Amino acid sequence: MQLRVIALGKLKSRALQALTDEYVKRLNAYVPVEIIELKDERAPEHLSEKEKAKVLEKEADRILSKVQSDDFCIPLVIEGKSMDSVTFSKTLFSKLEETRGRVVFIIGSSMGMSPRVKARGDLCLSFSPMTLPHTLMRPVLLEQIYRASRIHSGHVYHK
Repeated sequence: MQLRVIALGKLKSRALQALTDEYVKRLNAYVPVEIIELKDERAPEHLSEKEKAKVLEKEADRILSKVQSDDFCIPLVIEGKSMDSVTFSKTLFSKLEETRGRVVFIIGSSMGMSPRVKARGDLCLSFSPMTLPHTLMRPVLLEQIYRASRIHSGHVYHK
């Protein structure tokens, strides 16, 4: 039973890094978590759709090289499925128990995520219909995984 979080881009904020580190530490009591931080593709602010697609495909190559065929893959995308915390907990721990590989969460870059990565997803998950900064998603995701772990173990953290 193992979790992997693949995230594009470095956390430049010390506060976000500290929060991420805190949740990884807390999660170790429940499930091992591995954070894979990949380089995001540098690109000018204004790109054509074709140029943007090329950038996302380069990022997709990096992401998918870290996903194995028996992993249960969960890309975080706006158009994904929304869940409350209890449903997320049940879904996560069900997948952790039945998956032969790891449960792998994927956080795209500020440009989004390639359709190829979304297609690899076994479950596309949305935290909100709003656009959230990709660097903020890392600690938010880890907090929700921690909350799911507490729910699964019968603690009251989720109230």
